[in-house]
Amino acid sequence: MNELVSNPELCVDCAKCERNCPMTAIRVNEGVPLFCMHCTPDKAPCLNICPENAIEELGGAIVINGEKCIGCGRCRDVCPIGAISMNEIGQAKKCDLCVNETSQQCVDSCPTNALTNNSDEIVSAKQKKIANELKRLKGVMK
Repeated sequence: MNELVSNPELCVDCAKCERNCPMTAIRVNEGVPLFCMHCTPDKAPCLNICPENAIEELGGAIVINGEKCIGCGRCRDVCPIGAISMNEIGQAKKCDLCVNETSQQCVDSCPTNALTNNSDEIVSAKQKKIANELKRLKGVMK
């Protein structure tokens, strides 16, 4: 399964992830990329409230089956982070972790690795940022 990891500290608010998401399911709000967190199925409010079982777990991703969605909006209303919206034909839409794609466009387009599908990249980027800041501070203190 693809995962999607966000590090708001690295976000420069360029919104490339928003523009490149094939599902238009990412929003950047004050430097924080917001998208579906793909809760575990037993704790996913959207999955548990859907009257048509149109929301399913697929390979670790919580996805919406457009053929079953009746557009009631209950999933949108119950999502704790507002990651579900309704499309132009009244069906629910959200990040599906690009389960049917070869790569994640949001990750590929992020210039600072604020979005990645590898949590090790986040740790590495944080360590690099800290090291650079320490070097800068040492230079200022001389």
